[in-house]
Amino acid sequence: MHRDRLLSSWLAGLTPLALLIGAIALQAADRPEAPRGFDPKLLDTDVAPCDDFYQYACGGWIAANPIPAERSRWTRVSLLQERNLAILRSVLEDAGKPGAGRSRAARLSGDLYAACMDEEAAERKGTDPIRGELDTIAALPDKSALPSLVARLHRVDVGTFFGFTSDEDFEDSTRMIADVDQSGLGLPDRDYYLKDDERSRQIRDAYLAHVTRTFALLGRAPEEAAAAARTVIGVETDLARSSLDVVKRRDPANIFHKMTLAELQALSPAFDWTAYLKATEAPAFERLNVAVPDFVKGFGALIETRSVDELKTYLAWHIARDASPRLSSAFVNESFDFYGKTLQGTQELRPRWKRCVDVVDGALGEASGRLFVEEAFGAEGKQRMLRMVDALEGTLARDIDSLPWMTETTRKQARRKLEAIANNIGYPDEWKEYEGMQVSGGDFVGSLSSAAAWDFAWRVGKIGTPADRREWSMSPPTVNAYYSPQGNTINFPAGILQPPLFDQTMDEATNFGGIGSVIGHELTHGFDDSGRKFGPTGNLEDWWTETDARAFEERAACFVDQYGAYPAVGDVLLNGRLTLGENVADNGGMRIALSALEATLAGGEARSKDGFTPRQRFFLANAQLWCRNQTEELSRMLANVDPHSPGPWRVNGVLANMPEFAEAFACRPGSAMVRANPCRVW
Repeated sequence: MHRDRLLSSWLAGLTPLALLIGAIALQAADRPEAPRGFDPKLLDTDVAPCDDFYQYACGGWIAANPIPAERSRWTRVSLLQERNLAILRSVLEDAGKPGAGRSRAARLSGDLYAACMDEEAAERKGTDPIRGELDTIAALPDKSALPSLVARLHRVDVGTFFGFTSDEDFEDSTRMIADVDQSGLGLPDRDYYLKDDERSRQIRDAYLAHVTRTFALLGRAPEEAAAAARTVIGVETDLARSSLDVVKRRDPANIFHKMTLAELQALSPAFDWTAYLKATEAPAFERLNVAVPDFVKGFGALIETRSVDELKTYLAWHIARDASPRLSSAFVNESFDFYGKTLQGTQELRPRWKRCVDVVDGALGEASGRLFVEEAFGAEGKQRMLRMVDALEGTLARDIDSLPWMTETTRKQARRKLEAIANNIGYPDEWKEYEGMQVSGGDFVGSLSSAAAWDFAWRVGKIGTPADRREWSMSPPTVNAYYSPQGNTINFPAGILQPPLFDQTMDEATNFGGIGSVIGHELTHGFDDSGRKFGPTGNLEDWWTETDARAFEERAACFVDQYGAYPAVGDVLLNGRLTLGENVADNGGMRIALSALEATLAGGEARSKDGFTPRQRFFLANAQLWCRNQTEELSRMLANVDPHSPGPWRVNGVLANMPEFAEAFACRPGSAMVRANPCRVW
């Protein structure tokens, strides 16, 4: 469970990617070419920009870039990922070679990559890497031994029943407190278990078959495997019924319930929380956040009513589910068949080396990321980014000052919050050293368990300590960015500050349409439907007057209605409330970025380039960030769980609300790209 559950990112669905740049100098031919910030060759000029700007900006790219068999989605940003992967493959292979001169970061990352790449060892070992855990579960004598066993699994990142971590205290964001939250499902969201439409039933049937086949791979007879799978579905359905849905979780008040340990114990008397906490080796504490009390009640009822054998079956499944991608090919392929093919429509398993790169980034993101920034970012890049952030923050300040619907009382508080935002650019000020972590090139599963145990101990060890606003929730090479409402920080990893988002060879209009819009997006998250409920210090507090809060909700409702009418895929519409925060940030971010661009160009000659004015290039550069091809299966899954709108609506939905766009492309009233009643908050 991620420690910052309210973290709002610019992009969803990308696999985090670490880059480890070492002593090897790679030739340009060894890596795919980086995409340009704006490329006129990608346009579809058969479509009028005022009819469908997304198709106009991206149609040429869409036609020329079918989805690779190993992907469920292919975008222009994916090209940046692939370029990074090609670099990292060579470097990690070299870093995995033993040698006295290796740094700790290179040794840990290289050895883990080498262990992951040893496919022959995985085939030879079969289920041996998880046999000890399965035997421990099988030997569970009774329910009284369950808390220590669950703690043992949580320590190695096996997500069973619930999640336990540390998080900022919503009442005092300067302190870290213990946090218990819902978890323990094998499907992406609670609604997969509860909805009764045909597609949901098909997914459940496929999941049941997948669990059955996995138990068969573990050695169970066909009837026993099928019965075990039914048990798993039953237990997970019980957990799903008690879980809070994704829309309600957007309201921070719904996931903050501070309690004593005695109150936690009273919610689920059948589970010994004291024994569990002792086994986690967490520091002593008096109060914690119970994110969803009804879930803890449901979990307690499940423990009380389900038999020991049923609980053991559920735990065994999650051991196998978690480990399958790291075991022999039979398990890897079975896991991919369901989670890749069925859920996302991916046709082929990614090459092993690409999967191993992701493993390194996920387990040791700051070890590999540390070497990345030394090679590819540096102090100059950080300063350029800070100057652009300053320009965007100044523009947002002027926007707040000029809002006609906000009273002076709330306006002052909004300015206070904006001025308090901390800007984390490129990489952490202090790096994790991973002291005590053990990684062996000959033991892949054991090395990952060691890394997970280190991370768990690090997270729970922060309970009761001061919160650190300088801490990152993404690795430095990640192609993404985020806003943290509890820290009141915006974070831009070094990995995103590359073409097509930030291109040193391009004009200001292109870069403001690219990375500038991302900066504006993240700043606006501090004032979206969820972020606005946190004050300047990151505490959950109401700093709005009743009049202004009502005015915000009325304007936000416009976005709910607008995006809720857009199709996600087929006959499935977007959930306007689930995507509200990202839609507010997309719209506000583009307005802020455009204003900052025009302030930057003020007094200068507005020169055209490639036949387009600076304003037009701004809109085109932004639109081409969202060029994509995507499987129907992934589109259906994301419609249920992703707070981001699909690419076409992140373009057309935003620009249809902007008179500046209509003016730039001479769109007349009544055009598809001109809303009669445009939505606007910021």
